[in-house]
Amino acid sequence: MHDELAKKVDAGDLPDPNAFAIDGDAEDNYAEFEQQQQMEMMHEQDQHLDGVFQTVGNLRRQADDMGRELEEQREMLEEVDTVADRVGGRLATGVQKLQYVMRQNEDRYSSCCIAVLIFVLILLLILLLIL
Repeated sequence: MHDELAKKVDAGDLPDPNAFAIDGDAEDNYAEFEQQQQMEMMHEQDQHLDGVFQTVGNLRRQADDMGRELEEQREMLEEVDTVADRVGGRLATGVQKLQYVMRQNEDRYSSCCIAVLIFVLILLLILLLIL
């Protein structure tokens, strides 16, 4: 089949496309047809470009929204950082005070006081059992 088609094309037995024109003004019909095809192609391209324009507009709006959201989050993070620094300072002060209290409790006098209180407790228990 391919060979037959090649022979037909090579032989030149194909009719002239302009021969199908009705009024003999084949060039004008062909030019009008070409112009109509070009106009349709341009219309389709315009539609595609309009779609691209709308998509780019949507992307720009989304980018603006994301930029605003990022700015708000940056401000919130700065607030959290400030509060965390303040709490960290207070926590360090509290730890220092606790260390001071622990050192004071480790002192000899507190151990002696505890020993005396234990002795008094034992003495009271003995007195309670005797009476």
